[in-house]
Amino acid sequence: MRLPSRLPYLLATLLLLSQTLMAQQPVSDGIEMADRLRADGKIWVVVAVIAAVFTGIIVYLIRLDVQIGKLEKEVKQQKSSEQGVKLS
Repeated sequence: MRLPSRLPYLLATLLLLSQTLMAQQPVSDGIEMADRLRADGKIWVVVAVIAAVFTGIIVYLIRLDVQIGKLEKEVKQQKSSEQGVKLS
């Protein structure tokens, strides 16, 4: 038994629509963990840790970019000096 050619498309569309409809249902209790952290004042600890991690990642990426830039300059200088030697 062969399925009609449009049936898979219809099933995929219905699946995607049902997920969208379920995502729009209101949350009755809210997010319990976030409410608890806010009530205890610990949310600022979480924010500080996340900020520290992002700051570390940004500093690492900046240092890496500087090091890569230095290496690129060295490679360019070596190539240009090699070409000068070949031309002589």
